[in-house]
Amino acid sequence: GKVKDGVNKEGVQFYNDLINELIANGIQPSVTLYHWDHPQALEDEYGGFLSPQIIEDFRNFARVCFENFGDRVRMWTTINEPYVISVAGYETGKKAVGRCSKWVNSQCEAGDSAVEPYIVSHHLLLSHAAAVHEFRNCNKTLQDDKIGIVLSPWWLEPSDFTSYTDKEAVERGLSLEVDWHLNPVIYGDYPENMKNHVGHKLPSFTPEQSKMLINSSDFIGINYYSACFTAHLPHIDPGQSRFRTDHNFEKRGKDDARGGIIQSYPQGFRRVLNYIKNKYNNPIIYIKENGVYEYDDGLVSREEILNDTFRISYHKEHLEQLHKAIIDDGCDVRGYYVWSLLDNFEWEFGYSTRFGLYYVDYKDNLKRYPKNSVN
Repeated sequence: GKVKDGVNKEGVQFYNDLINELIANGIQPSVTLYHWDHPQALEDEYGGFLSPQIIEDFRNFARVCFENFGDRVRMWTTINEPYVISVAGYETGKKAVGRCSKWVNSQCEAGDSAVEPYIVSHHLLLSHAAAVHEFRNCNKTLQDDKIGIVLSPWWLEPSDFTSYTDKEAVERGLSLEVDWHLNPVIYGDYPENMKNHVGHKLPSFTPEQSKMLINSSDFIGINYYSACFTAHLPHIDPGQSRFRTDHNFEKRGKDDARGGIIQSYPQGFRRVLNYIKNKYNNPIIYIKENGVYEYDDGLVSREEILNDTFRISYHKEHLEQLHKAIIDDGCDVRGYYVWSLLDNFEWEFGYSTRFGLYYVDYKDNLKRYPKNSVN
């Protein structure tokens, strides 16, 4: 878990082989340092990202990666989806590490949904800054190499378009979806409206930490999937405080939405990009994930899943909105990745959700079959 305990040479060789094979096939690797998988040893020793001790361990880990792979990797991501890590991991307990208040989710064995998401995000941001500092001082990386952070904002629409309070709830929600983690890596501090709502529960940055965070992303990565309906939450039980109640909003379903989530909302893609452009002086953006899944309960035939007409429509409509954001609006988007090339293990959903352009047969040696969307 710690660099002082030794570097796993077999692990380094595995990634060297992978990077070399990608380059040999004309594929430029883009490497993510942290996608929710910190060592169990650090979780056991000090609670992982609940402790500031993680910052130096993450710095050391990043340095090892830059020194071993920096001569061939041109683009790096420090943290993937800090919002999801903090909220799904420490407020709802639905994703790793599965912590939350017991009243929020009975499956959580420990946690505090009102406090821990803010602590974890604070340490994620400081770990990001520490890794960027190492990157910019590493003699193995090139001057034109880039490093950034990847966010995963949902676009938000008011549950009631005639409600002023629902529209205000959308503003608060977008501040969490985007500004909570973007404002610090560009301006060095949390957004003012968030500080006003959260108060003392929101940690503060020292002047030195703020200085390290300012302009600490050469690009902003965006994972966009869809949008949610959002409503003002007026009455809150003080005995049941949690991250979401701090901001007086909730996601509400409609006829075309599950749990407030709209299955496909391509216009939200363009709106998210313009929100960032207008608020943060049009930073360089890479779309790191964009996709949709089929639900596979084991009863659907492979042939049915391969005929993925909805995915074809989804990508066509989202790429049209992306084109408008770039050409008509001037958003500085430099690249786009589909999620995903292959069906894969999707966190708490396991193998039941298939995001891939290629179908993976988990019962037959992982054979791959192209879905219609490949063409």
